[in-house]
Amino acid sequence: MIGVVATLKVQVEKTSEFEAVFLDLAAKVKANEPGCLLYQLTKSKTEAGVYKVLELYASMDDLKAHGGTDYFKAGGVAMGPFMAGRPEIEYLDAVE
Repeated sequence: MIGVVATLKVQVEKTSEFEAVFLDLAAKVKANEPGCLLYQLTKSKTEAGVYKVLELYASMDDLKAHGGTDYFKAGGVAMGPFMAGRPEIEYLDAVE
């Protein structure tokens, strides 16, 4: 399994718009990607506008497929105007 933690910094005044776009993307991921075992948006309790996406994929191929979908690419474009910086992506190996 492959884990991903994506830290997203969003303009504080645009968090509701960002959340709407992200939740639409998440619904598409959950409906179309059986190899994506977890795709959960979380919000920091201590830093306004900071979100973390917790992701878990069955394999590297599933992670690559996720990044290649049209809806993922479109979601990134749609979220762009709400962002306050570049995403920080951390890749993790599952310990089993």
